[in-house]
Amino acid sequence: MNGYLLTAGLLATVVSAIHLVGGHVDPVRPLLTSSLADVTKRTLHAVWHMVSVDLLATAATLLALAWWQPAGTELVAALTAARFAGYALVFFVIALRLPGRAALLRLPQWILLAPIAILAGLGAT
Repeated sequence: MNGYLLTAGLLATVVSAIHLVGGHVDPVRPLLTSSLADVTKRTLHAVWHMVSVDLLATAATLLALAWWQPAGTELVAALTAARFAGYALVFFVIALRLPGRAALLRLPQWILLAPIAILAGLGAT
């Protein structure tokens, strides 16, 4: 059992739940009731659900890697770490562009994504 990957997988499961529940309230509902064109709204709605699938698939992957440790575990864990580091970086940089104080806390997704990247990276070694 790889404790780092197990913890990353459990955290990814929690992040998936937060995304599905909290994210549906804000920003999905406001998006769907906005004045954007229907195709734009539905495209963004589909992308939202693509992220949901990615988060759930990542959680399942990390948990499976932690438990069974098949051949290629290190590579998959390293690629997952890199992907989540990229996700965290995107949110971090975009949050820095928000006006006002505590900009990094107004778009806090990076705080949840970075630990998954770190734990998956540690589990890859």
